[in-house]
Amino acid sequence: MRGAFFSALLELAEKDERVNLVVGDLGFGVVEEFARRFPKRFLNAGVAEQNMTGIAAGMALSGKIVFTYSIANFPILRCLEQVRNDVCYHNANVKIVAVGGGLAYGALGATHHATEDLAILRSLPQMVVVAPGDPVETQAATRAVTAHTGPCYLRLGRAGEGIVHRTQIDFVLGKAVEMREGRDLTLISTGGMLGTAMRVADLLCEAGIETRVLSMHTVRPLDTAAIESAARETGAVFTIEEHSVTGGLGGAVAEFLAENWEAPVIFKRFGLPSEFSCFVGSQEYMRTRHGLSAEAVALGIRAKMEKTQSLTAVAKV
Repeated sequence: MRGAFFSALLELAEKDERVNLVVGDLGFGVVEEFARRFPKRFLNAGVAEQNMTGIAAGMALSGKIVFTYSIANFPILRCLEQVRNDVCYHNANVKIVAVGGGLAYGALGATHHATEDLAILRSLPQMVVVAPGDPVETQAATRAVTAHTGPCYLRLGRAGEGIVHRTQIDFVLGKAVEMREGRDLTLISTGGMLGTAMRVADLLCEAGIETRVLSMHTVRPLDTAAIESAARETGAVFTIEEHSVTGGLGGAVAEFLAENWEAPVIFKRFGLPSEFSCFVGSQEYMRTRHGLSAEAVALGIRAKMEKTQSLTAVAKV
């Protein structure tokens, strides 16, 4: 995803001189091309994320489109006051890019696990929150947030993520992409779990369960129409994310269903527990330890469906 982002950013900067990049002394190996081609629009603010964000806000209020870039929690949580007060309060045209969303930096420990960011950023007024599912969505999302006027958060993986979309997509902020049709249940994914969600659907298909898969690349604004259709047409909605189950995609979907959907619907969130992980290791290892492998999620969905069906049968008796 990181490479896809910079590829799109370079194209955008070539066409629009308002596009600027401010980094927090990170990204070496990927930022050099931007700095070489657009030296007057590149700034390394150093290990000073509060300053980086304040500078970006000031530049944006002078008419520029400013991307800030750092890893994991650094461009958001370390400088949350500046994000809230300088960027959001002034509706500044700043695009905050975090590379290493979720457990991508799993081997570096809890300080580098970006597992609460979606919940925190989607609570901020004006902020658009985007977590693309693969490199194709990443390029499209980069273009979309650039075209959008106002604060945006772009949550990326790290590098080496597989391509899930085999063709170009119609990417619109706030509108989910239907990856797969299904009538038995709906699995909604955000961020780098998209590939896992598709594998879950394959496993369920082998068991005769038709699964609709939605890529909810935008967590805010949420595609409530797609959620409503899923609840009405499949009767079961599951969410999967590499993020705490508290306040992220699952929380957003649950809020909408609880307040707006009257009919019975089966619902369950798959994500990370709201606690600091005591494990360190590769992203794949970390996902497995926290029950986010395709096999574990497929088993969890089947267990939830079977339990609900059994309770329904008993109630009828």
